[in-house]
Amino acid sequence: MDEVEFMRGRVYGADHDNPGPRAGRAYAHLVGGPLDGLLLDVTDLTAQERERGVVLATEIGRYGPGGHASYTPRPGDARRFDWRGDVP
Repeated sequence: MDEVEFMRGRVYGADHDNPGPRAGRAYAHLVGGPLDGLLLDVTDLTAQERERGVVLATEIGRYGPGGHASYTPRPGDARRFDWRGDVP
């Protein structure tokens, strides 16, 4: 299994022993960039926070460990967050 297959169906930031989605939580799919295919738990984000998007820590982006990836909701489909680029 390669890294991409391994990461699919996993929730960003979830415990490695329980990486999948949990009942009663809302998730958005991360599309593109270093976190492509992961799910993001958006349950506790306000509508304003969701609209603004998220900047997520990642070790596999352009800036390596300590870097971040920026994602914003896709227009017309807030269940998908599209990659906007890597930031330090």
